Amino acid sequence: MTEKPLGADQQHCPKCAANLKMEIPVGDNRLRYVCSACDYIFYENPTLVVGAVTEYEGRILLCKRAIEPRHGLWTLPAGFMELGETLAEGAARETLEEACANIELGSMLAIVDVVHAGQVHVFFRAKLIDGAYAAGDESLEAELFSPAEIPWDEIAFPSCTIALQQYLQQKAAGIETLHTERAERIR
Repeated sequence: MTEKPLGADQQHCPKCAANLKMEIPVGDNRLRYVCSACDYIFYENPTLVVGAVTEYEGRILLCKRAIEPRHGLWTLPAGFMELGETLAEGAARETLEEACANIELGSMLAIVDVVHAGQVHVFFRAKLIDGAYAAGDESLEAELFSPAEIPWDEIAFPSCTIALQQYLQQKAAGIETLHTERAERIR
């Protein structure tokens, strides 16, 4: 079993500040960060990234990144999900933040495991409501592209390429589900 190095933010227990060590806790089967003093187990789990493939009059909305990673490359509006929101709410918020675009969110389109980054990317189908969009704070540009104009060699992340390809393949096959995604909350 390979031991993972402690990250800068994982050297000390979040409960008592004692040093963390790597071990397999009783009843578990994986190496975990465990506090040497209070036995608190620090679990590392994947982070959710949510976004949308947004269409308007046959064209797809992309943003040119103004931040790292992949500064200057094109991406679907997407970002980290926040506590207190559903997947659908996160995708709509990220689209508003990155492309200043109000969308009608449709059904889930793609779920992509990004194991090397410890992430899961979830994309929805969406329609641009009023045709209005602009570059948000994290974008250099926002632009609508016809399928033939998509700058495939300049797409920032493989997960965006996968979502775009699935969207276009399904559309070509006549699968255009845009029923509104219900955001169910468990309180």
